[in-house]
Amino acid sequence: MAILSLAIKSLRNRKVTVGLTIVSIALSVTLLLGVERIRREAQTSFTNTISGTDLIVGARTGPVQLLLSSVFGLSDATNNIEWESYEALSAHPGIAWAIPISLGDTHLGYRVLGTTRAYFDHFRYGHRQALQMQAGGWFASEDGAVLGAEVAEKLGNRVGADIVVTHGSGDVSFIKHDTHPFQVAGILVRTGTPVDRTVFVSLAGIDAIHAGMDPADDHGHDPLTAHAVSSPHHEDEPEAITAIYIGLKSRSAALSVQRTVNEYKGEPLSAILPAVALQELWAIISVVEKALLAVSGFVVLVGLSGMLVAIMTGLNERRREMAILRSVGARPLHVFSLIVGEAGVVTLIGIIAGIASLYGLLIAAQPLIASQLSLFLGITGLSGYELILMGIVCAAGLVIGIIPGYQVYKYSLADGMTVRV
Repeated sequence: MAILSLAIKSLRNRKVTVGLTIVSIALSVTLLLGVERIRREAQTSFTNTISGTDLIVGARTGPVQLLLSSVFGLSDATNNIEWESYEALSAHPGIAWAIPISLGDTHLGYRVLGTTRAYFDHFRYGHRQALQMQAGGWFASEDGAVLGAEVAEKLGNRVGADIVVTHGSGDVSFIKHDTHPFQVAGILVRTGTPVDRTVFVSLAGIDAIHAGMDPADDHGHDPLTAHAVSSPHHEDEPEAITAIYIGLKSRSAALSVQRTVNEYKGEPLSAILPAVALQELWAIISVVEKALLAVSGFVVLVGLSGMLVAIMTGLNERRREMAILRSVGARPLHVFSLIVGEAGVVTLIGIIAGIASLYGLLIAAQPLIASQLSLFLGITGLSGYELILMGIVCAAGLVIGIIPGYQVYKYSLADGMTVRV
């Protein structure tokens, strides 16, 4: 404890240099923990997007592409599914419920999702949480619409307002369906998922706005247009949908039902397990995650190297100080421990300052990130992995302190007391 007390007093005499070193380490620790926290929360957010669905069915494609297009709206569907296929699958004895969804339109940059009441009744997110209304209710007619929380907040729409759907995905639009406006029937409670950035309308409404379109004006962006024009229309039944969310009576039957869908004779279909597809997605982006973590690690190393440079630079000026300590009975091991202790104290203070800085940034940026990205960064304690990272940083600081400590260890009493010209 005497060595530690002496180390702290020694650091106080070099406030400016030590302060700058602590700031450098704190910033690097904040970056390291920030990257890890964002990575972890992004994975949690993706995983929580859809938690009660056992299978997702779409046109024949890859699992990740189907997941991104049907759940996250980050890709376009390769094709559509015939309504007859949806009816046939819904009648499967192992399927408890099926939610049809239809994509391909937007409202001021937000995707429009055509579906039925089954979406509100069966869709789950997070820890199997059901959707809830903060205003109004689910639409009861084909011209009704329900808005996600972010859509309503950003666009200032209220229950009873009229909205116009535009043909096209993302920020690209081709045809404005202003002859068939929708009226806002309800607004959902914020979920922290893509639901917040979605406008929900009925399948009949989607069919109605495409029924009068000329396929020549479609530019090949939405197969729904061709279906609506070229196929006979049955009232209350769309001609095609984009995907199906399926809930099973028994989760143990998932692989069996998946095989049945993949071997369906009516048309080429793909059935994916959302959890498995997410694992494939993580495998794809793991290289980027590791690269970001490596960059953060190098930043921490640079910060610790700055501490090494600061200590090594001041060693020559402190040779007399070390010699005096030796003259009053301090052994070489004590002097060595003093230098290593100083490095450890600086590193520890830098880590504590970095953690405090991280939580300060989280508190300040959480509302902005939630509103702009619908990503909720949890203000929770450090995870086990984060504690391990901090332990590694602290150990690295001590190891780096060994280098100048060993240099001081070699100084002799005579060398320290000699006046150099």
